[in-house]
Amino acid sequence: MTILGIDTSLRSTGYGVLSVEGSRMRAVDFGNIRNPLSRSLLECLKAIHAKVEELIAANRPDVMAIESVIYGKNAGTMLVLGEARGAVLTAAADAALTVYEYEPRRMKRAVCGNGLAEKGQIQRMVKTLLNLPEPPQNDAADALGLAICHANSRNLLNTQRPI
Repeated sequence: MTILGIDTSLRSTGYGVLSVEGSRMRAVDFGNIRNPLSRSLLECLKAIHAKVEELIAANRPDVMAIESVIYGKNAGTMLVLGEARGAVLTAAADAALTVYEYEPRRMKRAVCGNGLAEKGQIQRMVKTLLNLPEPPQNDAADALGLAICHANSRNLLNTQRPI
């Protein structure tokens, strides 16, 4: 199974492609979709959508794992995050890719055993679990963490519904 994990953000969307064979997991690709401050909102959304389409075409994932919407105090920030998430979900829909969403605490529990784990802990555990030479950048680590969370949840999918 190949899982594409996405940690959505307007300026630095993390992605991670995970290959799973039995209980073995291997990072195929990971990184960030960076959008500079000089880029307009529409240009950012277009770049995110295009890169996710490229990742789907290149890696042919079976499913996508994405962070569920979290609530924040700043409505403007949440709106922009929702728009970025929409660009990702549209790329998945265009490819007829099934998408599962996971709460941040669930991903942290799956990777670190603690739903309150901090970014550095997630980076170190992802490095260890996937035998990477160095910890991935935090958004990419979160994306790989979402893919790991999905891989570990496969036997529970009858209780999960894709979005």
